[in-house]
Amino acid sequence: MTMLIYKDKSKPIEERVEHLIGLMTIEEKVGQLVQPFGWQVYEHTDGELSLHHDFKQQVQNGGVGSLYGVLRADPWTGVTLENGLSAKQGAKAVNLIQRYAVEHSRLGIPILIGEECSHGHMAIDGTVFPVPLSIGSTWNVDLYRDMCRAVASETRAQGGAVTYSPVLDVVRDPRWGRTEECFAEDPYLIGEFAVAAVEGLQGESLLSEHSVAATLKHFAGYGSSEGGRNAGPVHMGWRELLEVDLYPFQKAVEAGAQSVMPAYNEIDGVPCTVNAELLDDILRQAWGFDGVIITDCGAIEMLASGHDVAEDGSDAAVQAIRTGIDMEMSGEMFGSHLAEAVRVGKLETSVLDRAVRRVLTLKFRLGLFDKPYVDAERAEQVIGQAEHIRLARQLATEGIVLLKNVDGTLPLPKTSKRIAVIGPNADQVYNQLGDYTSPQPRSRVITVLDGIRGKLGKDQVSVLYAPGCRIKGESREGFGNALACAAEADTVVMVVGGSSARDFGEGTIDLKTGASKVSDHDWNDMECGEGIDRMTLGLAGVQLQLMQEVYRLGKELVVVYMNGRPIAEPWVEQHAHAIVEAWYPGQEGGHAIADILFGDVNPSGRLTLSIPKHVGQLPVYYNGKRSRGKRYLEDDSEPCYPFGYGLSYTTFSYERLTLSTNSIRADESVTVTVDVTNTGEREGAEVVQLYISDTVSLVTRPIRELKGFCKVVLKPGETRTVEFVVGSDKLQYIGRDLQPVVEAGRFSIQVGRHSKDTLCAELIVREDE
Repeated sequence: MTMLIYKDKSKPIEERVEHLIGLMTIEEKVGQLVQPFGWQVYEHTDGELSLHHDFKQQVQNGGVGSLYGVLRADPWTGVTLENGLSAKQGAKAVNLIQRYAVEHSRLGIPILIGEECSHGHMAIDGTVFPVPLSIGSTWNVDLYRDMCRAVASETRAQGGAVTYSPVLDVVRDPRWGRTEECFAEDPYLIGEFAVAAVEGLQGESLLSEHSVAATLKHFAGYGSSEGGRNAGPVHMGWRELLEVDLYPFQKAVEAGAQSVMPAYNEIDGVPCTVNAELLDDILRQAWGFDGVIITDCGAIEMLASGHDVAEDGSDAAVQAIRTGIDMEMSGEMFGSHLAEAVRVGKLETSVLDRAVRRVLTLKFRLGLFDKPYVDAERAEQVIGQAEHIRLARQLATEGIVLLKNVDGTLPLPKTSKRIAVIGPNADQVYNQLGDYTSPQPRSRVITVLDGIRGKLGKDQVSVLYAPGCRIKGESREGFGNALACAAEADTVVMVVGGSSARDFGEGTIDLKTGASKVSDHDWNDMECGEGIDRMTLGLAGVQLQLMQEVYRLGKELVVVYMNGRPIAEPWVEQHAHAIVEAWYPGQEGGHAIADILFGDVNPSGRLTLSIPKHVGQLPVYYNGKRSRGKRYLEDDSEPCYPFGYGLSYTTFSYERLTLSTNSIRADESVTVTVDVTNTGEREGAEVVQLYISDTVSLVTRPIRELKGFCKVVLKPGETRTVEFVVGSDKLQYIGRDLQPVVEAGRFSIQVGRHSKDTLCAELIVREDE
C-alpha cells in the first residue's frame, strides 16, 4: 500500500501540507482554525480519564485544530489540586486526546495543544517562576533564556506544543493591571528579553522534546491604553508605534517566533484583530513572518459587540480571516460561521486555505504528525525538578530591587535580635505568585516568613508574626496583635503591597492569629492582574495606616513590597529605614527575599519601570520627549526612583568613558568603553547601562534611550573595562517618511548606573563624503 504523501516524513513540509489540504473538506479546514477550551473536553474522576461525548463528535464531524489550556488549572477553569491532573496524569490526558483525534478523524490530523506559560507552565506541579516584571528587573537575559528552556521542557513533557508567551507590551501607564506580565517601559530592554524568550522556548529545533512554539503578544500598543484601562483605545501615531511598541515584536520575529497574538485594543480607530497594516503590511510583508496569527479569547466576537465594526458574528469572522487571522482562541465565531460563508460565496476558498496552510505548517514543524504522543513517565521526572526550583530562586533573588537603605540598615545581622514579620503578604502563598498561576500545595511555596525562619533557625532568634490587615478592606482587628509583636521586636519587617491572587478557595486569614480560615464571605484581595486596573498607585486598604502605627513604636522599619505594579507612597519613602521591591517573586520568593535581607546575596536588581512620587505625575517613563514640560504646580515631574535605579551593599564608580573615535559616518561604528570599579568591601553585581541622545533632529526625539546594558560581577577593589559597540542600529530613528534614518549631527553617549546618573561623551556623525 502506497503511503499518503502528507504522512511521509521524508517529504518536504510544504509538499505534505499541500497534499493534505487537497484532501480536506470545508468542515475539516474550518476545524483546523478553531481552538476550544481544552479543560472542557475530558473528565477526571477517581484517577480515571475519559473524553466528553461532544468533543468526540466534534473530532468525527470535521476535527479540532487546537485546544487551549488542556492542562491549565485555576479558578476560571475550575481545575483544583483535588480534581486536577498531576504531571504524569496531564501527559496521559494529552495522549488520550491526541490518540482519539488521530484514530477517529478521517485524516488523522493531530491537535495543537496551546498552554499559558508567562512565568511557568500554568499547570499543576509546574514550577512557578517570578513574574516578567521581576524577570526584567534582573537585567539578566541569559538567566531568562535558561528559564524559558525549563518552561518549554516542562510544557512539552506533558504534550503542550505552543505557549502564549512572551508578553512584549511596553508599559506606559502602570495603573494597568497587566503591568506585572510585562518586562519594562523600555522597548530596547524588552527586545533583548524577547529574543531570549524565542531562543529559550523554541530551542535549536521545534522537533525537540524541550521546545515549544512561542506566541508573541499582544500585537500591538496594548500597554498604552487610554487611562491604563485594559483593552482601552490607544492613541498613537505610526512613528511612535514603529519605534516603541513594535520594536520588541520585530526583534522576536527576526529571532524566529512561530506565532503572534493581536491585541484586543484599537489603534487610531482600527481594532488590532482586523488591522491589515499591522498584520499584513508590517508583520508579514515587511518582517517576513510566516507563522500563525491567533486571536486572544473572544476577540472576534468583540468586533461585533464592543468595537462595533462588524454587523454580526459572520461579518466579524470573515473580516478577521481576510485580514490575516489564522486561528481563533475559543473558536466560536470561526466554528459557527466560516463554513457557511464559503458556501454562500461570502468567503473565498483561497482565503480559508491560506489560514489552514499556516496552521498545518506549524504542526509539521513541531513534528506532531510524526510524534503526536509523549512519555508520561518522563513528564513526572522533568516537571518541577530541583534544577528548575534553583533557577526560580536565582531569578527571584536577582529581580529584587533595593530602593532605600539608610545607614546600612540592611543587611540584617544574624544575631539574637527579635524580628517581627508583619503584613498581609508575609505568609500568604498566592499573594506572591502573580496572575496566571496554577493551584499550589502549601509545601511548594516559600513565603517571607518561611524564608526568615529558615534563615535564622529556631535557636538563634525569635521571629514574631502577625498579618495585621488584609490587602484590601478597612478592618483593623489585626492591628492590636501586630503592634504587640512589633513592640517586642528590635526590627520590624513589613511585607505589604498587592495581590493578583484569584479565588483559589483557600479562604482568608485570621487577622488576630495569622492562621488561615474559611471566610464567611466572598473575600478577594486581588488588586492587580488582568482586568484589575486602578485609579491610584497607593497601598490599598489600611496597610499604610498599619505601617504608620508600627513606626510610632520607634523600631527599625524594613519595608518589603510584594506587588505587580509600582507603589507610590511618599510616607513610606520618607520614614522607612529600608525599602525592598520584590515584585511577585514566585514559589521561591521567601528564600530569595531572606537571602537579600540577611546579606547572603548582594542585591543586583534594577528598576525597569520609573516609580512616580504620585499617580498624578503619570506618565513618567524615562524616555519621554524633551518637549514634555517641566513641572506641576505642586511638584516637579521627576520620578521618585528613575528607570535603571537600584542599590547594592557595595559601591561602584565609573571612570574614563572613552570613544574609539569621536567622529563616524552613518554606516560606521564606534567602540565605547568605561571603567567600572567596585569601591566597596564586598562582591557585587552592577548593571552598566548605555544611553544615547540625538541632540538635534528633524523630528522630536526622547531625552535619552537605552541602547545597551551589561551585568558584571566585581570583587572588592576590582575594575572591569566594559565595552559597547555603537553603530547605525543604535543611532537610527524612524524619520518623516516612516523609514529608519541615521541623521548627521551630534549624539550624546551616556554610560552609568541608571538613567539619571551617567558619564557623557560626544559623538559626531558626519555627512556622507
